Amino acid sequence: MTSSRPRADACPGALQTHPAADGELARVRVPGGLLTAAQLRVLAAAARDLGDGALEMTSRGNLQLRGLAAGAARELGDRLAGVGLLPSETHERVRNVLASALTGRAGGLLDARPWVAALDAGLCADPALAALPGRYLATLDDGRGDVSGLGGDVGLLALSPSSVALLLGGADSGLRAAPDDAVGLLLAATRAFLAERAAQDGTAWRLTELDDGPARVAARLGGTPAAPAAVPAAPDAGPVGAETQADGRTALVGVVPLGRLSADQADLLASLTGEVQLTPWRSVVVPDLAEDRVDDAAVYLYRTGVVFDADSPWARVTACAGRPGCARSRADVRADAAAAVASGTVPEGARVHWAGCERRCGRPRGEVLDVVATVDGYRVGRSSSGSG
Repeated sequence: MTSSRPRADACPGALQTHPAADGELARVRVPGGLLTAAQLRVLAAAARDLGDGALEMTSRGNLQLRGLAAGAARELGDRLAGVGLLPSETHERVRNVLASALTGRAGGLLDARPWVAALDAGLCADPALAALPGRYLATLDDGRGDVSGLGGDVGLLALSPSSVALLLGGADSGLRAAPDDAVGLLLAATRAFLAERAAQDGTAWRLTELDDGPARVAARLGGTPAAPAAVPAAPDAGPVGAETQADGRTALVGVVPLGRLSADQADLLASLTGEVQLTPWRSVVVPDLAEDRVDDAAVYLYRTGVVFDADSPWARVTACAGRPGCARSRADVRADAAAAVASGTVPEGARVHWAGCERRCGRPRGEVLDVVATVDGYRVGRSSSGSG
């Protein structure tokens, strides 16, 4: 049955901010998680000058600024536009694009970075696509299987260097394209999603909320589908540590505890490399490091709190904003999560999400141990679900 939403999609953007207890919240879309050093410096300066001094990493590889004063969105937008982070004011909330971590540098069957640029340009060039819900998500998987299971409405999954599967609602549609034609097919699927959404009732936020959404979108596209391939399940975590690139250089992948990147950390990252990649696991990739720079870069980042140990509890612990930023929260969950890590009381092997209320904002997909604040303290329980 079609999901009938009781309220309009108010997903925040860089210009359409969301009021929170600690000020306005802005969300900056970062397609593919790819940021140049210059863009990162501008974001760091905006966090200092306009926000609370930090950048929050999201499960879609985007960034949030908190604590903005009323009316600061316009100045933020001007700063973002100046470095290419706001290519379209009308489309800025729908540019939700996940790409494989390390794509084009290590692993994978092909380089998904050209897909990121082409899809972003295609989204922004079509006036009709401004009507997409802010929770629309596209996944661009280079064949390693890391982002195709993360709940995209539409997606591409490389099956070989010459064949790409179109994913709809996280499942293989059976439709195929060559790599150079894949983004065109993905944009056609996005338009078909929007058309089917309008035909049903126009309020669904996600493709899978529509009646037979994936099947009806595939039918709108036509063509003869192949036998569907299995879509890899979403991994619990991304890579952590040093990864050797195909060109012999090194990429460092570090976890940012609770996804909160200070402006100083962002400036440090920008000084180390020409481009960084944010991942949906709230880690950051620092690529293209020469051998004689790897150790120093790792030490500099480690001293600021970035984690390079895959076995660290920080690789498994997430949290919502909590107090004082969220008025709904019943606890300062970030502080409590940090105290649990420091005291060694985080359960071994479990992914743990600390939440200030039942909404459990920011919860990862899959099986997670939920630590939910109530009026009587924390309630702990294990469950499995997908994030919206």
